[in-house]
Amino acid sequence: MSGGGKHSAGGDRKGDFAWFRNTAPYINAHRGRRFVLMLGGEIADSGALAPLIHDIALLASLGVHLVLVHGSRPQIDARLAGAGQHCAFHRGLRITDAAAMAHVRDAAGAQRVEIEALLSMGLPNSPMQGANLRIVSGNFVTGRPIGVLDGIDHQLTGRVRGIDRDGILAQLDAGSIVLLSPLGYSPTGEVFNLALEDVAVQAAVAIGAQKLILFGSTDGVRDREGRLIRQCAVDEIAALAPAAPEQARLLDTAGRACRQGVPRCHVISYEADAALLEELFTHDGCGTLVTRRPYEQSRQAKIDDVGGIIELIEPLEAEGILLKRSRELLEAEIDRFRLLERDGRIIACAALYPFPAEHCGELACIVSHPDYRGAHRGQRLLEELEAEARAQGLSRVFVLTTQTAHWFIEQGFVEGSRDELPSARRELYNLQRNSKVFFKEL
Repeated sequence: MSGGGKHSAGGDRKGDFAWFRNTAPYINAHRGRRFVLMLGGEIADSGALAPLIHDIALLASLGVHLVLVHGSRPQIDARLAGAGQHCAFHRGLRITDAAAMAHVRDAAGAQRVEIEALLSMGLPNSPMQGANLRIVSGNFVTGRPIGVLDGIDHQLTGRVRGIDRDGILAQLDAGSIVLLSPLGYSPTGEVFNLALEDVAVQAAVAIGAQKLILFGSTDGVRDREGRLIRQCAVDEIAALAPAAPEQARLLDTAGRACRQGVPRCHVISYEADAALLEELFTHDGCGTLVTRRPYEQSRQAKIDDVGGIIELIEPLEAEGILLKRSRELLEAEIDRFRLLERDGRIIACAALYPFPAEHCGELACIVSHPDYRGAHRGQRLLEELEAEARAQGLSRVFVLTTQTAHWFIEQGFVEGSRDELPSARRELYNLQRNSKVFFKEL
């Protein structure tokens, strides 16, 4: 993202800024929402923290309420190694004794100060110019000792006992960014070393965050064949089994958050420039989205969907592929339609018109948005409407088409005659369109 000059070298100035217009729905949707960002200590070691802070500052300027949870595992490891000390791990948790705790505090404090310093920048001609951000940290996290687990005393390693929800929300409402360290404080005055993931998940749940954003070294979660998993529902996580341990850990964290009520978790790269902005302000994002419910949902159409259906089918009506339907007709027949919805956007539709007397039904207006074709969405809707037709006691379905005959043949339809159509539908047959008729036995 760049700006400032009036002309781009050799480029189309209008084209350069066309993308900005498309961010408006996301800017409006995110304003006033609460996001929790989990910043592992690896980000600072990679050199990616400063540019990421610039993007975080932009989110804050757009009215997003932010809680940052930072980690310090590699920094703790470095301090322990420099001191010639070693900590054992059990179930992925560091066994923190009193000697190690001094290094934990030192590393966490240094990370907190570095992040606060970066968020305090405001140099002219820099992305932070005029940001004037206020960062608040403190004893928002109460910890408790893990105690003895599998016969092993975890000493000063703890778990989150509570999050000061009211305190955090008060700071967010006042316009501050809240920064949480992986430390928990107890009523007895003790300090516990907490897992970064535990703090991030519990903070997101406690404040009712709309998103938990997790950062890894790759562009999301990939399956064993190396393909990026663009989105998944929490119930699908168990079947994914990513090969990389870091991705498995992030995916598990996302799953735990979703199961406890966080609607959406994003796994993105801290190394890719502006990945945070691309994930939040473009329709498809750049990483992996984990949701409590399927990202693409099939549902019955409602009267409020008429505008979205018109937007979807108008281009095909203009090409003569579909018979034109007025808004009034769509409103009258809206209960016939079934939709696929992706992130609140209608990306496919289809309709079933039953003729009970002939035990037959017409499948019509099977359309996928051009950006989302090739992923069997039309086939999915077709199968759902066929199931609905069976439930209504229909024994076969038919379609009328002028240009998509091959696709219907691939779905098991057989060409027939218009004389086989139900009488009421035969009377409405448009001779000028000369549509072919295909039937499928259910």
